[in-house]
Amino acid sequence: MKLKELARMIGGEIVGDPEIEVRGAAGISEAKEGEITFLSDMKLAGKCAGSKASGVIVRDFVPEMGKTQLVVKNPLFAFVKVLELFSEPAQHAGISNDAFVSEKAKIGKGVSIYAFAFISDNAVIGDGTIIHPGVFIGHNTVVGSQCILYPNVTVRERVTLGNRVIVHSGSVIGSDGFGYVLEEGKHHKIPQVGGVIVGDDVEIGACVSIDRATTGNTLIGGGTKIDNLVQIAHNVRIGENTILAGQVGIAGSSEIGNFVVMGGQVGVADHSRVDDGAMVGAQSGIFGHLKKGVYSGAPAMPHRDWLKASALFARLPELNKKIRELEEKIKTLERRYS
Repeated sequence: MKLKELARMIGGEIVGDPEIEVRGAAGISEAKEGEITFLSDMKLAGKCAGSKASGVIVRDFVPEMGKTQLVVKNPLFAFVKVLELFSEPAQHAGISNDAFVSEKAKIGKGVSIYAFAFISDNAVIGDGTIIHPGVFIGHNTVVGSQCILYPNVTVRERVTLGNRVIVHSGSVIGSDGFGYVLEEGKHHKIPQVGGVIVGDDVEIGACVSIDRATTGNTLIGGGTKIDNLVQIAHNVRIGENTILAGQVGIAGSSEIGNFVVMGGQVGVADHSRVDDGAMVGAQSGIFGHLKKGVYSGAPAMPHRDWLKASALFARLPELNKKIRELEEKIKTLERRYS
């Protein structure tokens, strides 16, 4: 399409040739003639000027770049919209004869169910949803409209997924919570009879486990994004638009607010609470109540305090040596004056 058509679709002002033919989008290093790229950092302007891209999406016009530019408020977001325009749309595959779909299941319009998927009794699949091979949908489970469930996803019984939810391969939603009671020297399983409710526009990475509640529901708020290998235990409540990076572990009955960000391998103890807008650095440990702020360390502390503590920790061998030297001097003085 012409650049002027693209500008109308995503919004923006062209500085240069509006008749350029745009056939795709790519990063600065990979972009070829006929493709458009974006500039997110002025430090990369020189590299962008030397690229083969036919056009550049920018926040502010850069005269020295010597290329046609599309000026927008948010170049990265505009680039995302361009990628969406040029990506291949999902093909409607219908319902495979090699899939099992219960006669008691309710299937919406335009649903694609690939071979070897299993749809249980009383399951509901919303319009336009895509179910890839090897997916299991349990009984009385609801999957909303325009969802994508990639191969080998398990969504067990009494789970509700909102609209436009994406679940990547190998994830399990509705696995039993980790609950046992000790009686006469043995661990007895506590029945996990609750469910899981996932809001709209949630994306769940590969090999994520979200446990069902003991009673009630484990809740994932709308717009939340969950990276690969995350563990969310029973009765956890996660707010809207929260980000959980890889290998985060959240223990049972914890509450995570809206717009929270957790780095990789953050651990959250059971019955903890994290307020809206908190940011937690990688490998931190959360116990109790964490108010809005930026935190690092285990146990988590304000990030600036953690930086100071880390600097002191690095100097411990040196400080220990000085302490030993001072101890020897004190002993020498004591012997001299005794």
